[in-house]
Amino acid sequence: MSVFDDIAGGYDDNLFHLLVAEKLVIGVADAPSPGLVLDVATGTGAAAFAALQHLGAHQVVAIDLSARMIDRAKAKAVVQDPSGKITWHVGPAVPAPVQAASTDLVVCASSLHFLGAAALKDWLRVLRPEGRLAFSLPLATTFNPSPAFASYVAADVPLPASVDEAAAIAEAAGYEQIVAHKLEIPGERVVFLVYATAPS
Repeated sequence: MSVFDDIAGGYDDNLFHLLVAEKLVIGVADAPSPGLVLDVATGTGAAAFAALQHLGAHQVVAIDLSARMIDRAKAKAVVQDPSGKITWHVGPAVPAPVQAASTDLVVCASSLHFLGAAALKDWLRVLRPEGRLAFSLPLATTFNPSPAFASYVAADVPLPASVDEAAAIAEAAGYEQIVAHKLEIPGERVVFLVYATAPS
């Protein structure tokens, strides 16, 4: 997608994306090391690399619509994933390029509001029973995308204004054991980190 290709070169200059991805992944570090992690809309790979570093993931499938983002991720993987545990895909996030009930953890940092409700449904397909989901969404009252990005915001995932509203998005999609947190990064934006479990 050209609008995301256009920002790929300077994407890592803004540490906001890295901080959100790291915080999101660290929030599931209490669980056993996952066999397969799906990182949806990986960008330049922050959450994928965090899954290796903080979770000890055995395998990560990372997908993004932007070829330039994936190119930058692959360049970083030479250092951050020398054993090649991450498989990189360029293409649409829905349906995800993994088998049904194959995934221990789905991570989506800073992108669900572009993907829409179809992604939440697809993640139920790919997660094994009691598999984990972690996603972030921006605070509705402070989210102010540029015109180039505003047209890509999904209409069927309402941006939350509170922790309860953030949790309700996962609950309405059929997830269980939902916990949501508000993350405020000084001088940056405010997001909600949402954790949930697929039904058993």
